Amino acid sequence: HSSVSFSLPSCRDSTSSDSNDADFLPASHDLMAPMYSASPRWILLAVLLVSCGCKDDRPVRVPVSGQILIDGEPVEHGFVQVIPENDRAATGKLGAQGRFQLTTFEPNDGCVKGKHRVAVIAVQSDSPTSQTWLAPQEYADVETSGLEVEITGPTKDLTIELNWDGKSPVTQTFDAE
Repeated sequence: HSSVSFSLPSCRDSTSSDSNDADFLPASHDLMAPMYSASPRWILLAVLLVSCGCKDDRPVRVPVSGQILIDGEPVEHGFVQVIPENDRAATGKLGAQGRFQLTTFEPNDGCVKGKHRVAVIAVQSDSPTSQTWLAPQEYADVETSGLEVEITGPTKDLTIELNWDGKSPVTQTFDAE
């Protein structure tokens, strides 16, 4: 059984007779500095490597916003829904001036390109037991609305026109349970 002992030179001992003990360190070396430096190229490479394989498998969407009008007046309460033939539907909440932005997966990410059937659910809750339809109820179902749009790219001013055809807003009441 044998043991080996050794000692490292101390950088703090400047009174030592052997003043070359710390010569193994460059004069500008900072003992607290990291042993590497990251250049922008290496950072970019690391980001690219991390993001490889993280492709969004969801369908490509394009931003779509617009306005719903009934007899030329904005519909400010409710929702619009655009439904493509073979993809996920997009929905937009109606706001001031009947404006909306479509959302498919994430807020305001738009909708897929192509032909879409459209439903406008324009209803306002008046109380827990009543609501008023601000557009004819047939617009609330893609099967009866007769509305279609074609989205070919990003769209900022999609206008969907509805009409009353001699009808007026309808208030529905419900039984309180």
